[in-house]
Amino acid sequence: MRLRPLFLVFSGTMPVLAAALTGCGHGPEPGASGQPPLVKVSTPVYREVTDYADFTGRTDAVESVDVRARVSGYLDKILFEPGAEVKKGQRLFKIDPRPYQAALDQAQGQVAYNEASLARLNRDYERNRTLVGTGAISPQDFDKIRGDREQAMGALVAAKASVVNNKLNLEFTDILSPIDGRVGRNLITVGNLVNQDQTLLTTVVSQDPMYAYFDVDERTLLRVQELIRQGKMKSARTTKDVPLLLGLANEEGFPHKGTIDFVNNQVDASTGTIQVRGTFANPPGPNQTRLLTPGLFVRIRVSIGDAHKAILVSERAIGSDQGQKFVFVVDDKGVVGRREVDLGELHDGLREVVKGLGKEDWVVVAGLQRLSPGAPVRTEKVPMPVTPRPSQNAAE
Repeated sequence: MRLRPLFLVFSGTMPVLAAALTGCGHGPEPGASGQPPLVKVSTPVYREVTDYADFTGRTDAVESVDVRARVSGYLDKILFEPGAEVKKGQRLFKIDPRPYQAALDQAQGQVAYNEASLARLNRDYERNRTLVGTGAISPQDFDKIRGDREQAMGALVAAKASVVNNKLNLEFTDILSPIDGRVGRNLITVGNLVNQDQTLLTTVVSQDPMYAYFDVDERTLLRVQELIRQGKMKSARTTKDVPLLLGLANEEGFPHKGTIDFVNNQVDASTGTIQVRGTFANPPGPNQTRLLTPGLFVRIRVSIGDAHKAILVSERAIGSDQGQKFVFVVDDKGVVGRREVDLGELHDGLREVVKGLGKEDWVVVAGLQRLSPGAPVRTEKVPMPVTPRPSQNAAE
């Protein structure tokens, strides 16, 4: 059998080899077919916003009272349910009143005795006052009668004061709530000795309104002071209507409204912050439950300055190059351009662009990594996407 020439064998296998090599290679890059890449573009959102600063804080009661007895004695009764809401003047405890009732009876008896003595001495004084000039009684004897009468008058005043004091002590055996609020648990049980002004019986904290304390950093403080000097913001030191917003750990956003009612008089040098306090209404809800409780972690939002028009874009459209923020825009010829921008606050999932972007510009909102300035692109116009709000657990 004759062998085929080698060049015929190789020439027959070359197309197959070329096809195999082509099949093992990578596909064409985007745009390799001759068409520019497709990108999604949106115009900025242009609307009125208000700058703000967010802080964390804690709630605290407007009034908090440690309940102690004003007299000593053995505890006779507990007259409240631990954890319940109580009214000012409501009886909470009862101390055995019998020793104080006996002391009051004795003081009242002393008053009666002194009144009788004074009545007798008044009669002696009136009877002998006219006899001094006749010589029927010596001046020395009359001075004694007058002195005894004045002593009796003083003793009666002291006895009446003793009655008042013993009445107070008897009243103090009823231990009353000093404020409206929620009472804690009883810290002592019936039968135990209660020492005057020493034994802590329970605590009562007010419920409505509720304070929220938070610390403002030095940079924000200086910014607010500058806005106040420019007349663009009210001072919380001179007015009580500077608004605040509050959100709890399990809530989205800041649904509760309040006002600033106190700003401390100095910055804490160890932390570089100044303490601020807000007041929030805390009315009873369904089943007489209240939303706010002293000691809760809360998120606070403070509006800074007046409302103003702003250009807003999605954070997906913002790139960063060595700390400098930028966005890609597409002109009417389909050519990509790069704009360096200055950014402001985040408003409802959109970032404010303070400088570097116009409200009519078409901003690339997806596919930034494949773009370079001056490159041609095809565009798909879409609404400005909103960055989803992070979950509360992630925020914490």
